[in-house]
Amino acid sequence: MYQALYRKYRPQTFDDMVGQPAITVALKNQLINGRMSHAYLFTGSRGTGKTSSAKILAKAVNCENPVDGNPCNCCAACKSIDSGSCMDVLEIDAASNNGVDQVRSLRDDAVYSPAQVRKRVYIIDEVHMLSISAFNALLKIIEEPPEHLLFILATTELHKVPATILSRCQRYSFRRITQEDLAGRLSFIAYRENIDLTADGANYLARLADGGMRDAISLLDQCASSSSGTIDTDQICKVLGYAGTRQTVQMLQAVAARDTKTLLSIFSSEYAQGKDLTAMLDELCTAARDLLILHTSGKDSPLISGICTAKELSTLSKSFSPGELLRITTILRDAAAGFRNSADRRIDAELALIRLCEVEGSLDAADLNARLSRLENKIAQGLVMQALPKEEEPDDDADRPPWEELEKDIPPEAPGQLPPPQAPKEDADSGEFWKNLIPRLRPMLRPPVLGMFSLSEMSPVKGSLQGDLLVLLVRDMPTKNFVDRPQVLQTVAECAAGLLGRPVRVQVKDLSQAGAGNENFDRLMQFGSQHPDLIDFK
Repeated sequence: MYQALYRKYRPQTFDDMVGQPAITVALKNQLINGRMSHAYLFTGSRGTGKTSSAKILAKAVNCENPVDGNPCNCCAACKSIDSGSCMDVLEIDAASNNGVDQVRSLRDDAVYSPAQVRKRVYIIDEVHMLSISAFNALLKIIEEPPEHLLFILATTELHKVPATILSRCQRYSFRRITQEDLAGRLSFIAYRENIDLTADGANYLARLADGGMRDAISLLDQCASSSSGTIDTDQICKVLGYAGTRQTVQMLQAVAARDTKTLLSIFSSEYAQGKDLTAMLDELCTAARDLLILHTSGKDSPLISGICTAKELSTLSKSFSPGELLRITTILRDAAAGFRNSADRRIDAELALIRLCEVEGSLDAADLNARLSRLENKIAQGLVMQALPKEEEPDDDADRPPWEELEKDIPPEAPGQLPPPQAPKEDADSGEFWKNLIPRLRPMLRPPVLGMFSLSEMSPVKGSLQGDLLVLLVRDMPTKNFVDRPQVLQTVAECAAGLLGRPVRVQVKDLSQAGAGNENFDRLMQFGSQHPDLIDFK
């Protein structure tokens, strides 16, 4: 009969334990020196060796020929405990025996001397599941047990164990096993079982196990049962339903490029292949978390999980600022948390991915912070305002602003063209024209620009018609940055031309910067709005 690998390779001595050196050394020293306690409490996350250590300790205290604190596993006592036939070593599941009556029965039986071995051992697993009455019934015998009695309690939720129990036990906290130790143990088991497991595959399984040895070995067993060939990262992702490193990197690259179409295409392809939605979002979130740690702690930080290679992380880190990464992780975590109550998980996941790319579609504080941090990151890298031409020879008109020469190539009738120095006066029907223009304009605009065009007295944008020139008067620089863009000016010019029946030029004027000394700055901003390849307002 086939035996699961995690049962077949369960540690049989303290030396076989992986990742818990401090605990195994302490227990071995107590056994060698004869300084055993009457009650132990083992706590820690799942799969870290609590129950295995309890069974090894039960064998060691009863072993007839112990070796340096380890059980020999050859004597009658060790064999009977391993086979489960020893009536003096009892393993109790507190989840199903949590009542006060079961504990009273245990307490009454514990006073009898052992029949087969030296010490009667009670291993109570998941002890936090006991009721308050059961804990109270256990207090007295744990505090003053008979000389032949040993209690070993194990729990994953230490905070649920009463302080009165904690104070009567020696407590040992089992830490999560490192990825290096997990990968080494998996490689050893694969060698013994003739499983073709690559180094990358072992590291990937170790990361998925999240510090639990039982989880890591169970995943290896599942992959080995599903494939007779080489078990590498791609094969593991195929069997377990994960997206994989390559797809995760491609999705992050699409987010960095604001390429919603490519991102949704990759997602749909992975979904069609049966990939788990929660796992895909979790991998994206983990990769974003690694990038954030790379920004804050450096590439050599031990906190990086290793879902992507160092080269991939280094390349992706140049495309994201810390503010953007915080926003990405928040969106992905919220979407995954909402799956439990979702009617259609695919729609929720797709909406989350769209939000990652369409930053301009929201005015939330987190989205605005992401956009500002992205711009700051580009400025720091020298990607903004870097393409202005350099003068090779001295020019007689050295005092002339550099954009005046570049403006010669702009068509005179292009939307957003600056007016001649002597602009016509405002038309008498300018106010009526603006009232008629707004209803035509609003269906053509998208948030957040849509909210800036209204007939309200407090509207951030006002219109002034001066012949064939429409001047958009804005109240502050942030509003101007939203409005003074080629696509917005083109839309306003087309709607105005359709209303008047003649071509209309559009100019944006910032009232907060009006006055002497700001004309050149306004002209520079106007030039930038018509040359987005030189100045990036995103």
